Amino acid sequence: MNVEFIGPPPTKQPNTKHAVIADNLRRHPSVWGVVRRAATTTRAASAAQAIRDARLTSYAPVGSFEAVARTVVEGGIVEHRVYARYVGGEQ
Repeated sequence: MNVEFIGPPPTKQPNTKHAVIADNLRRHPSVWGVVRRAATTTRAASAAQAIRDARLTSYAPVGSFEAVARTVVEGGIVEHRVYARYVGGEQ
């Protein structure tokens, strides 16, 4: 088997979807936005916790974003939403 020596591997890329969401929230500091509609309240709560804990580097450092899960009923339609906002921190 041949080995191809082409230099160092590229740097790890952030999750593009979350990078876009985080950038949008940073451009509107302190303003709440719906960032996800989940299938269940448990999934919405888990996603909100992941944002608060900065489990994805797009939301780092911890404490830069607030996030909550809410179940909303409008016109008889139930949605499990994740709301988030940028509240500051190192960039």
